[in-house]
Amino acid sequence: SRNYGILWDNYSLSKWGDPRDYGQLDQFKLFGKNGEEGVLTATYTNKQTGETIERQESSIDYENLELIKNFPEGFSLNGAQITWEGEMEATKDGIHRFHLRYAGYTNIKADNEEVVKERWRTAWNPNDYKFSLYMKAGERVPLTIEWEPDGDVSYISLKALDPVPEKEQNKLSLWSEMGNEIDYYFIFGIDMDEVISGYRTVTGKSQVMPRWAMGYWQSRERYNTQDELLSTLAEFRKREIPIDNIVQDWFYWPEVAWGDHEFDPERFPDPKGMVDSVHAMHARIMISVWPKFYVTTNNYKAFDEKGWMYRQAVKDSIRDWVGPGYVGSFYDAYAEGARKLFWKQLEEKLYPMGFDAWWMDASEPNIQDNTSMEYRKQLQGPTALGPSTQYFNAYALMNAEAIYNGQRGVDPDKRVFLLTRSGFAGIQRYSTAVWSGDIATRWEDMKAQISAGLNFSLSGVPYWTMDIGGFCVEKRYEEAQRLYDRTGIENEDLKEWRELNTRWYQFGAFVPLFRSHGQFPYREMFHIAPDNHPAYRSMLYYNKLRYRLMPYIYSLAGMTWLNDYTIMRALVMDFPDDTKVRTISDQYLFGPALMVCPVYAYGARSRDVYFPGSEGWYDLYSGHFIAGNQTLNVDAPYERMPLFARAGSIVPYGPEIMYSDEKQPETITLFVYGGRNGSFTLYEDEGVNYNYKKGDYATIPFTYNDADKTLKIGERKGTFNGMLLERRFNVVYVDQKNPKAMDGDATGTMIDYTGTAVKVAL
Repeated sequence: SRNYGILWDNYSLSKWGDPRDYGQLDQFKLFGKNGEEGVLTATYTNKQTGETIERQESSIDYENLELIKNFPEGFSLNGAQITWEGEMEATKDGIHRFHLRYAGYTNIKADNEEVVKERWRTAWNPNDYKFSLYMKAGERVPLTIEWEPDGDVSYISLKALDPVPEKEQNKLSLWSEMGNEIDYYFIFGIDMDEVISGYRTVTGKSQVMPRWAMGYWQSRERYNTQDELLSTLAEFRKREIPIDNIVQDWFYWPEVAWGDHEFDPERFPDPKGMVDSVHAMHARIMISVWPKFYVTTNNYKAFDEKGWMYRQAVKDSIRDWVGPGYVGSFYDAYAEGARKLFWKQLEEKLYPMGFDAWWMDASEPNIQDNTSMEYRKQLQGPTALGPSTQYFNAYALMNAEAIYNGQRGVDPDKRVFLLTRSGFAGIQRYSTAVWSGDIATRWEDMKAQISAGLNFSLSGVPYWTMDIGGFCVEKRYEEAQRLYDRTGIENEDLKEWRELNTRWYQFGAFVPLFRSHGQFPYREMFHIAPDNHPAYRSMLYYNKLRYRLMPYIYSLAGMTWLNDYTIMRALVMDFPDDTKVRTISDQYLFGPALMVCPVYAYGARSRDVYFPGSEGWYDLYSGHFIAGNQTLNVDAPYERMPLFARAGSIVPYGPEIMYSDEKQPETITLFVYGGRNGSFTLYEDEGVNYNYKKGDYATIPFTYNDADKTLKIGERKGTFNGMLLERRFNVVYVDQKNPKAMDGDATGTMIDYTGTAVKVAL
């Protein structure tokens, strides 16, 4: 809001805001349930046998593989219920902050109020949640933590931080664990977009993603055979569900050969034929490649003989989760030669098959789950540049460079697409999108993705995505799906599963990359619900709407390169003077025109929406006008998510298509929303190559004047191979007196356009 940014130039573990470490709960005066001093009472109960262990604990700190050894010896967490009870007394007045790390089901009550409603996360991937509590010095606060672990191995910790001293409360600190010097960039701009432009000036421009990347991505963990993958894609085409991309996740290789980039011949007898078949169905295919290698593979040996493997995991014989467990490690992406070798191995084995995109999983690098921070550093170092402590956070950037520069080196005209689980400043210059990782299939996780995407976009990286529906699945949903598969019975859990996926899919259609992925139950819409179900109908509607909006969406992609634009926009970017939007994290703008308001509560059929600005908004489904500067509770039926067009918006809306390059949009409907002057620029290029960097692209500016109700379709600038020389624009004007829904049946003024400027009276 103050029109500047700080780019902190450090690769190590860093903090901003309040850099102090959270401490154990014994910073409070603790009292057990019977008044015991210095402890909380922990009760461990086996729900199956009734076995109970009670002991007094001064901290709750079981957050990694080493610390969970401190659980009661011999007690099984599988099927257990653990409760911590007692009171805590602060020594300072003020807002105390708490950091919960959890796997399994967790809820917390403090002062007899639920401060953490039930949350869940799968055991192998704990989550973090922070909350605050005002406490007065000397007053005891009742505390109850209830935890149901998720399996035999699970994790939980609860730590706290004293109130920020009054003289520090309006200050922000930046802290890094290691560096040669304090180094940062101060970036000023007239608005947030200009600040982000400055960030990209320093770290590298964003690329224009391939046009097909802006279409729908279908993925799952995982297609076990080439027949599964091809039959899934064929079902999309049979049902006429638009799709551009299908994904082959990990473990397509023989069990013992992780890292050799070979396909298991029994499950994938003809991988080149599989890729060719995908292309014949007018789709693209992305393949998962990890920077991980088993010690028995030839590729591991090629790295190791050059000193380019992290050897600590091998030295300690760490075994992974596959089969009986195999020993391996990750390559050192900080070594230039190692990056070239990584690409060379991909080029020899996978690239000749025709894969279109690369999925770089575990790019933290995640060599072992749930280790201590110190051991994690040992596992991923030393690097070619120096100690892993100093270069802790930048692995994903270097790994992306390996593939981007490698592919550009052998195929300079083909656009690169990379997807990575982690990123770092500058990742956008390598045509890389980042997704939010292995999140849970929970409503609270869905809600968290809204602010996650907004904050990530505000960091300057424009291409963000998530696993629509969440990755890790509660057992109740798995069981409900299997019951339905056997009997056709839709129980209450399956009803919730379908609604959760529907609401998430509605939201997912309006993030930079539209991608569904996760564990069982399968995520294809025809597996989630039958075609007469409202869940299926809604998902199909938003899928088709995304494709009708392709001229708008691809123009946004072009703007990320031309203008350093941000696609997924926190409201504060476009309404910087409205203080109310600074705390709104659950609605946003998708481009300059569309306000997206996801529904993230089970059974909700309405939600509150704040309408910023004085000019007003239009309901996308009806065209009805809504005045600005107010909060309203709006309808949100099962099949629809609240969507609004800003007054003054111009939205290009194309023909119905089954894939992004099925046909050129010879007729585009321009929805023009009155009430404010507005403009939009249509961007087009060849969609698959880098000729746009040579100037081979075209733009058509649209300008709306609200005073005289005219739309100017400006002169086309630029040209490219295959460009339409003539087209038609169906100009549909929407204002308070003329409400019109955004759909393919809207009629307006038809304009023949040949590239010269045209003025249209509305």
